Amino acid sequence: MQLISVQPGEEVMDSLSKQLKEHGIANGAVVSLIGAIDACAISNMPAGNAREDIVTEYRQPFELSGTGEVKDGVLHLHVVLGREGDTALTGHLHWAQVDTFFVNAYVIPLT
Repeated sequence: MQLISVQPGEEVMDSLSKQLKEHGIANGAVVSLIGAIDACAISNMPAGNAREDIVTEYRQPFELSGTGEVKDGVLHLHVVLGREGDTALTGHLHWAQVDTFFVNAYVIPLT
């Protein structure tokens, strides 16, 4: 298992993708994500069309957990985001900015 960390000042998808490539991981399972972010964009499908995405951006701090995969060098993550008021959002992660804390990804490479 490989631990990959995203630090303050980094964007999650860019940083993880770059580090996965540096570690030679083109295929694998992201078995756990944990951390906190300061802004992000996630998407969900509209009720009438599973082939479309509704992308929503948020500019506030969130606790983050999630899972995903790396397939042919492309990172795909699904996350659960906890925010003020004890509410949660979930969806496909397009981008997330880390400014205050960190995000750790635990990845099992597939051979």
